[in-house]
Formats: sequence, C-alpha cells, structure tokens
Amino acid sequence: MNKTITLNSRPVGKPQLSDFKFVDEEMPVIKEGEILLKTKFVSVDPYLRGRMSDAPSYVPPFELQKVMNSGVVAKVVESKNEKYKAGEFVTGALDWKEFQTSTGNNVLKVDAQTAPLSNYLGVLGMTGLTAYFGLTEIGKPKAGETIVVSGAAGAVGSVVGQIAKILGCRVIGIAGTDEKAALLKSEFGFDEAINYHTTKDMTKAIAEVCPNGVDIYYDNVSGAVSDSVHANINRLGRIIVCGAISAYNGTSVPQGPRVEPFLIRKSALMQGFIVSNYAEKFPEGMKHLSQWLSEGKLHAAETVVEGFENIPQAFIGLFEGRNKGKMIVKI
Repeated sequence: MNKTITLNSRPVGKPQLSDFKFVDEEMPVIKEGEILLKTKFVSVDPYLRGRMSDAPSYVPPFELQKVMNSGVVAKVVESKNEKYKAGEFVTGALDWKEFQTSTGNNVLKVDAQTAPLSNYLGVLGMTGLTAYFGLTEIGKPKAGETIVVSGAAGAVGSVVGQIAKILGCRVIGIAGTDEKAALLKSEFGFDEAINYHTTKDMTKAIAEVCPNGVDIYYDNVSGAVSDSVHANINRLGRIIVCGAISAYNGTSVPQGPRVEPFLIRKSALMQGFIVSNYAEKFPEGMKHLSQWLSEGKLHAAETVVEGFENIPQAFIGLFEGRNKGKMIVKI
C-alpha cells in the first residue's frame, strides 16, 4: 500500500496532529508518457498554514480529506516517458505521498552531483529564490547599508542575511533563542543578533545595534517585533514583507501601531510579495545562488527530520521554533 497524508480538519490556532490524517491507497501504476516517483525529501513551510484555512489567499486552500502537497524531491523509479530515466531525481510541487505518478510537466530534473538533493528545497529552491528576489528587487541593497532580518534563523531569513553580507551590508538578525542568536553570528556571518524573547525593550535594543538607523527591513514575522524595527527605519528605508508567522495561528485580527504615519514621515517603502512574482527571473536567481554556494559564500543550513510519518510533526515544529534554517523531512 502507498501511504499518503490528507487534511483531516482545518486548524483553529496552531495546527495539531489531529488536523492531519494518514490514508493508505493502492500503489500507483504508470501509463504511457508517465513516470513513477518515490519521495525522498519533503519541504515543510510556514505558508502551508494559510492553505490549511479556507480564507482567500494567493494560492487555493487545501481541500478537506484531500492529499496535501508542498515542495518535494523525488527519485524516478520507473519511466514510460522518453524525457526521464529511472534513477534520475526531480523536484516540484508534489503530493505528500510515498509514491506518485507524473507526466513530467510539473517537475524539473536536479543533479545530485552538483549539490545535496535537499538543497533544492532550500537554498537552491523556493527558499533561496524568495530570499534573493525579496532582497534585491524590493530592498535594492547598497554596500554599507544596515539591514535587519526577523525570523533570521529560519529558512528564508538565514539566506537573506548571508546574501546581504555578500552584497556588502551590515546585517542584524532577530531570533527567538540565545542559541539561534549565537548561530546567526558564528555560522551565518551576521554582525549582530537579538533574542526577542529575552529583550524587554526591542525598540531600544535595535537602536543600540543600529546607531545609524535601519535602511532595509526583511520582515518574516510581523507583529510587535516589526513595530520595533519600524520605529528605527531610516528616511527612504525599504520594508520587505515576506511573511507574518506571528499572525498565522491567530484567531482574531491583530491590533498594533498604524504604519502610515512613519511611512509618510520617513518616505519609506513597504511592499509585500510572493516569489512567483519573479518567475521569469528564476534562472538569474539560480545562477547567483548556485555560484555563491559553490564558492562557499552561502551556507545551506537545514534541520532534517526523518520519516514520512513525521511530516506533520515537522510542520508543527516550525511554529515552535524547532528549526535552524530550512526544515526538511527525509523519507
């Protein structure tokens, strides 16, 4: 039998294991023109929480009692498609199934010799591209500028900080533990790091490590942390809104300081985005990311959980701060 994971119920607040359901189905059989894929790595990402709700968003919600999906790296184990051979590896938005069929139109080949396969779900996948395009297209960093990154020890944030350093910026990261704050400096090359959980006055703390103000803010969390960064933004500052993980599990509309007065006062730009906005430029982003990775300028940080049965728990772990870098499940 073939194991699958479906959405059993829509979460209220933080997702629970009971919101997922394991369902066995018959092993798939390929037809002419198809390939049979065996799942090797599964990406779990905060944006999937939005798809578990039925609220309108930029991607359709998951359907109840239907199989969930995300970024996957899979091995071709059988092929009736002349473009693919057994033993090759592919990546794409695929179902949470141990085995599945594909026409090959929704996947791309990846090379296990060029980089570890899991990297294609992280620094060489949507994670890396999200970091690259949010920073370069909206942030437009200049050497010598100061950038603050929230959720800095996470999948996107850790790559953002590294790219900013490559481009000559001074980088400050915000994370949720002393261990992660130390990791930002020792492993990812951040200049300073702040543990927001143990810092009583975030606005003051940011001002102390950013004596010349904040030129760019890469926001992965929203909420009170972001309010404190906004208070330190420079004139003509750029605020990149990539995520709002502090609000994803909320059951009411969050209230906070209004951004319009400081945006006007500082002539600041605040823009949200999704990575697919820059789909036509993906080859450019991949070129830079691959080069930096091969040169040792980018470090691919991953938290790897093993076992198909642990995909739901790994996903929930994102909201408990269990990941350092990209959270990936190895099958």
